[in-house]
Amino acid sequence: MSCIIHSIEVSLGEKVRLHKHLLWELPSANGVENLQGLRNVKRRRRHWRTFTFGERKLERKPQAVAFEVLTNKLELGVVTADNVLENKDELGKQLKELRAAGVDGVMVDVWWGIVESKGPKQYDWSAYKSLFELIQECDLKIQAIISFHQCGGNIGDAVNIPIPQWVRDVGEYDPDIFYTNRAGTRNKEYLTIGVDHLPLFGGRTAIEMYSDYMKSFRENMSDLLEAGVIIDIEVGLGPAGELRYPSYPQTQGWVFPGIGEFICYDKYLKAEFKEAAARAGNPEWELPDDAGEYNDTPENTGFFKPNGTYRTEKGNFFLIWYSNRLLIHGDEILDEANKAFLGCKVKIAAKVSGIHWWYKVDNHAAELTAGYYNLHERDGYRPIARMLSRHHAILNFTCLEMKDAEQPENAKSGPQELVMQVLSGAWRENIEVAGENALSRYDATAYNQILLNVRPNGVNKNGQPKLRMYGMTYLRLSDDLLEETNFKLFKTFVRKMHADQDYCPDLKKYNHEIRPLERSKQQIPTEVLTEATKALAPFPWDKETDMKVDGAGAGQPGLLASLVNKIKSLFFK
Repeated sequence: MSCIIHSIEVSLGEKVRLHKHLLWELPSANGVENLQGLRNVKRRRRHWRTFTFGERKLERKPQAVAFEVLTNKLELGVVTADNVLENKDELGKQLKELRAAGVDGVMVDVWWGIVESKGPKQYDWSAYKSLFELIQECDLKIQAIISFHQCGGNIGDAVNIPIPQWVRDVGEYDPDIFYTNRAGTRNKEYLTIGVDHLPLFGGRTAIEMYSDYMKSFRENMSDLLEAGVIIDIEVGLGPAGELRYPSYPQTQGWVFPGIGEFICYDKYLKAEFKEAAARAGNPEWELPDDAGEYNDTPENTGFFKPNGTYRTEKGNFFLIWYSNRLLIHGDEILDEANKAFLGCKVKIAAKVSGIHWWYKVDNHAAELTAGYYNLHERDGYRPIARMLSRHHAILNFTCLEMKDAEQPENAKSGPQELVMQVLSGAWRENIEVAGENALSRYDATAYNQILLNVRPNGVNKNGQPKLRMYGMTYLRLSDDLLEETNFKLFKTFVRKMHADQDYCPDLKKYNHEIRPLERSKQQIPTEVLTEATKALAPFPWDKETDMKVDGAGAGQPGLLASLVNKIKSLFFK
């Protein structure tokens, strides 16, 4: 999956607790992270994700540090596909080294395909329980990623963990339980949302299976939840754990920057669409047949070309149905997650994919095929944020390190504008936002771009920054990151994430607790969600961060903060 470094509001000149989180995870099929440029990344035996916490407003004493733990990838998971915790002694040594370095936690992908592999409701948490207890012994926190998707098949995935065999067996006589493209090719990464409410799995629906899994997790990990060791639950909502359709599967030949395909041609989603069209008075309407194939460009399709089908009444109806169906799916599973972890002192999170290619063309083709009905005049992300708000959930986004100028011209990418849009929309919906870098980067340009997105208007001497992300997870700890020069710059980056503030070990002084999870609010009517599609200009971003890793004082803890304070004192006496 992905990584996040958490930024908490901080006041310059005050002390805050520095949180450097390191996440460890089995590989996942994260399409967004695995774009052009990742293809040549060397596979290593161990990959980690690191995350650091930012700052929070201080009033003469440390006040609030937010916890948010995210993910990274391993060549071979600590918990293997056979449900075995390998190399426990070696792992324990590494975890202690991490804690000694100031790391607060690790991220673990908790794979459905491992835990419930033996049969329906035959859960085996033993390996994960041993892993979590080892992590606890090392005084580290845990973010658990509830992974209902397949691991393997995308770049960066070096192991294969499919969804449970007994679930796939249902697909032998009913292949439509899997996502399907127009050509009839099945995608077995994740069950189609068309079976969310169909009792095809030993009498259970897909959502009931997900719910039972999360309830079993809580029951078996209750001691760790009560002890505050597990502090974050990111709920997988689709392929790569992201709330999207598997529109750009590399296992089926997709290559960046292909527009992808609509993935709704299983018989169940087909029937849902026909029913919706009939209710709307257009029973003759069918699913699109002119949207091209995975690696097409927009202008080569009838659907996405200028004034193409997507601009027609029929196209608009389909795109609303396609994106709303995804919203409903996420809403219903998060509601089950909220019930499963009600009262636990944890954060709930959901991940949204950062599809930045074709963002700078009118049709936004790659976003549309993934299920994000986003156009220049229509916000496709703020309705997701509004939906998350009813579950008290965090929106986790990616590609924070990317700049437009670094992308190939033919991709028409706009990662900077996309990040601004998504973050601004989430802040307008009053929810917390977390983020991550998409590709492994060890250069000042990438670090500075991340820092800019974490605090778009910089650090505020007298209180909380006007805009700030809840957290940022850094992807990933590897041999390259630990190379002396790279790691030295990374440590400077960690320091800048915390606005050059000093370390304070007493968490209680921050007056920041992860409170017991409250019950989800009432379901938001569709028309109210639709109101959030109104396109609004993003909040203003500074041109560059005020906490550059290669700026004045970089590498000298506290110096930059002192300089900033002295300069500001000249103007704000």
